[in-house]
Amino acid sequence: MIDLDQPLGVLTALRKLHGSTVDAKPVVVHWSGHAWARREGEPDRLLFKVEGMNIRQCATLADPLRGAGFRLVSRELMLYLDPVTGVPLKTWHNPWTQADVPVMPVANDPVNLPPFHERDARGQPLRCPLRVQGERVFAASEIPLFYPNPLGGDYQEYVGNQYHAMEIFDFVADRNTLLRDDTDTADAALAWVRIAPWLPFMRMGSRPGLMVFNAMGQTVPGIDALPPVLREAIAMDFPAYAQPPALDDARPNATSWTVARQLIDAQR
Repeated sequence: MIDLDQPLGVLTALRKLHGSTVDAKPVVVHWSGHAWARREGEPDRLLFKVEGMNIRQCATLADPLRGAGFRLVSRELMLYLDPVTGVPLKTWHNPWTQADVPVMPVANDPVNLPPFHERDARGQPLRCPLRVQGERVFAASEIPLFYPNPLGGDYQEYVGNQYHAMEIFDFVADRNTLLRDDTDTADAALAWVRIAPWLPFMRMGSRPGLMVFNAMGQTVPGIDALPPVLREAIAMDFPAYAQPPALDDARPNATSWTVARQLIDAQR
């Protein structure tokens, strides 16, 4: 059994929670949920259903100071659906501006995690972020984001407009599946919450308000186990998302904002 009191055990558990202990084995994660709009003085408004997927793989690392480790490379796709019909949206009617705007699905390639190791750069052991309770293991992660907005111009430190959001990931896995030595993945379930600015394609400008995303999902046994709406999108429009990036992928990570900037600039 994996020993969560040892840094190597924590490292192995994290790798099984996020991917597989088998190098270059693709792992597919699916999530489904809703995207809401919140504006001061108005009731919250359900704008979209969302269906998303991430395909990833891991590679083993070794470092003289930091010990054993791994890296995870991935790409992710998320579709915005009509909240009533569940049909993927090509255009969306903005109820505040009355404009019909093209919808930009989330198509982030790559989304790679920083390397994980037994010890940090100062040689301190990896701390266990997991909570074992009964037959389940839990992991909660809040990621506050505040950095220059790729669409915000060159003077953000003077006039604001930085990208300000929070990503919240909550994982749960069966204790026995996670900690056994003869399993390579935890088959974890997850909840995802995102509090963020208006999506670029909405063209909301400086109108006050924010988006709240809430979704749940799990590891699934491959692309064929995804809902039809995602399988069709991958087959027709996003074939690269049937496989993860290369293990030595060195590209900078993509976000909805960097991808939107590329698309907007290409259309000018």
